[in-house]
Amino acid sequence: MATVQYYGTGRRKNAVARVRLVPGDGQMIINKREINDYFDLETLKLIAKQPLVLTETLGSYNVLVNVHGGGFSGQAGAIRHGISRALLQADPELRVTLKRAGFLTRDPRMTERKKYGLKKARRAPQFSKR
Repeated sequence: MATVQYYGTGRRKNAVARVRLVPGDGQMIINKREINDYFDLETLKLIAKQPLVLTETLGSYNVLVNVHGGGFSGQAGAIRHGISRALLQADPELRVTLKRAGFLTRDPRMTERKKYGLKKARRAPQFSKR
């Protein structure tokens, strides 16, 4: 008997998270590590769990995540996006709730490229009159 699994891909900045929701007791495993071992900051754990808390499905699914790229903040955002998409697959009626919270929207903000003649993306060299 094959267990039902729901998939969702989440992205934010340079981070990509592949999320799998499996019916279970609410465990959250990120890159083969427990969420408490993976994220040090409590806010990042909160961000990653937001869709489950909002839809009141925190104890009904085990969340298995593979995430790479970006920093911890981007990865937490990508996980949130992926979980939201997977929940939508599991129950299409949650769409209104997740959409209203803004969890289904891909955050398009990326780092701006460095331009020639400048020190950073926008930082110009100091101007000198003499």
